[in-house]
Amino acid sequence: MGKLFFAALQGVVAGVDEAGRGPLAGPVVAAAAVLGRGAPAGLDDSKKLSARRRAVLEEEIKGTCRWALGIAEVEEIDRLNIFAATMLAMTRAMAGLCAELGGDPELALIDGNLTPAGRCDGWRWPARPLVGGDGLEPCISAASILAKEHRDRLMREAALKHPHYGWERNMGYGTKEHMEALRLHGPTPFHRRSFAPVAQLSLI
Repeated sequence: MGKLFFAALQGVVAGVDEAGRGPLAGPVVAAAAVLGRGAPAGLDDSKKLSARRRAVLEEEIKGTCRWALGIAEVEEIDRLNIFAATMLAMTRAMAGLCAELGGDPELALIDGNLTPAGRCDGWRWPARPLVGGDGLEPCISAASILAKEHRDRLMREAALKHPHYGWERNMGYGTKEHMEALRLHGPTPFHRRSFAPVAQLSLI
């Protein structure tokens, strides 16, 4: 099949952010969002919001905005590296958003200092990086909330299968609890074996 081409939607700006670059376990999740007219007030960097507030905002965002998620799995993180996997997750999120919109946003605002443009096959949209954008641009804030809430759910589900590591609390980050469990029980298929703390324990 040939490539699909979408017309640009004039004036439409998408926000893109990710969750899960730093943890030792679990996927990296990206979200892309275009705010609707009834977008909720109080959008902010997901890390600055309480879990209860994020959950409320997530439902409001899903009900009033256009959005999509993109995921890069642990295998892809280990094969590509975390940066490339993050760019891939963002590209998948944007592709899903464009399918939802039936067109391409005029611009994608990316949280951080780099964008997937020229760094990931399949990225085709004008993009601008914005350091601290998840606390400055509401569309990026919305993407930040969606990505974090979805990833947290994935980690809580994974914790049911692998209860030793405390993922329902640490979301895969290298806390003291998590590191001690790694030493006692070793890595799971959900661990990123390309990350130094996991790789070092795998060699013991």
